[in-house]
Amino acid sequence: MSAAALGVGLLAGCGSDSPDKGSDNVPAAAAGTFPVTVEHAFGSTKITKAPQRVVSVGYTDDQAILAFGIKPVGMVDQYPNPAGKSPDINTQWPWVKDKWGDIRPEVVMNNGDPGPNYEKIASLRPDLIIAVYSEIDRAGYEKLSKIAPTVGRTKGEKEPFSAPWQDNAVHIAKALGKEDEGAELVRGIQDKLDTAREEHPEFAGQTAVALSWYKDSLAPFTTTDVRGRLVTGIGYQGATKIDEIADGKFFTVLSPERVDLVDVDRIFVINDKADTAALKKFELFTNLSAVKNGKVSYLLDSEGPAVGAAMSQSTPLSLPYAIDQLVKSVGR
Repeated sequence: MSAAALGVGLLAGCGSDSPDKGSDNVPAAAAGTFPVTVEHAFGSTKITKAPQRVVSVGYTDDQAILAFGIKPVGMVDQYPNPAGKSPDINTQWPWVKDKWGDIRPEVVMNNGDPGPNYEKIASLRPDLIIAVYSEIDRAGYEKLSKIAPTVGRTKGEKEPFSAPWQDNAVHIAKALGKEDEGAELVRGIQDKLDTAREEHPEFAGQTAVALSWYKDSLAPFTTTDVRGRLVTGIGYQGATKIDEIADGKFFTVLSPERVDLVDVDRIFVINDKADTAALKKFELFTNLSAVKNGKVSYLLDSEGPAVGAAMSQSTPLSLPYAIDQLVKSVGR
């Protein structure tokens, strides 16, 4: 299933500038422990030595790779770059900007494309391809594997984009020979989530949902989506009935008669200004108890502080920022 079929805007949360193709200048990262064999959804991949030229085919895998000191030579353009804006917004989020520095990776796929540009990937001469937070199927995996050793999504992930962020982080860390470092990073973020729950015990007695305004409808995220996991991670109960009608997808679009599914205690809205304005004119939304009681957090997606983008990415780099901002939004 393509990203377009899953909902391009929602995967991003709602054109890249010319990248630096002189990727031979990418600085080498500190070597991990090799060789290593990584089990994944499509089999197993042996990586014999520390990779120097990594291509990220997952929508957010580039950030996990960056977290372990490696700058990918190729990545997916998850958020469309605003017209005339340079450099690419995907390298300028507050949580990644310093990590990228002056490096400009090649874009190997844009959000909404039916698949990656295999010729472009091959031209980058990768020695490792990471396709974890991705809907790549077996056929796509086989194509990528002919270019370079490729690591697919985690073995236990039944549907694309449903694995816990913790599993994805350690999975990618292992492929980079840094499994212990990945586990340590995950523990640090988990400690931050635990602290949020301890400091806000009131969250535990409330049900919450994250949603967006999409195609003139309410589009809530499931509890297995990264946004849903973050909401429950800070202590809220998830709206599991949404999972039932989502049928394996990471979100669902509600018909007017099912708006009751988001009639919960707390709502986190992820949209930029124009869509938020449209949502606030939708009577079925404004009539929800949470809205009437002021229990809604409106979180800008790619604009301003980009809290929505940090939530939608839920990577080892974005999560500390997302957790802080999400908890802060409840007190506003």
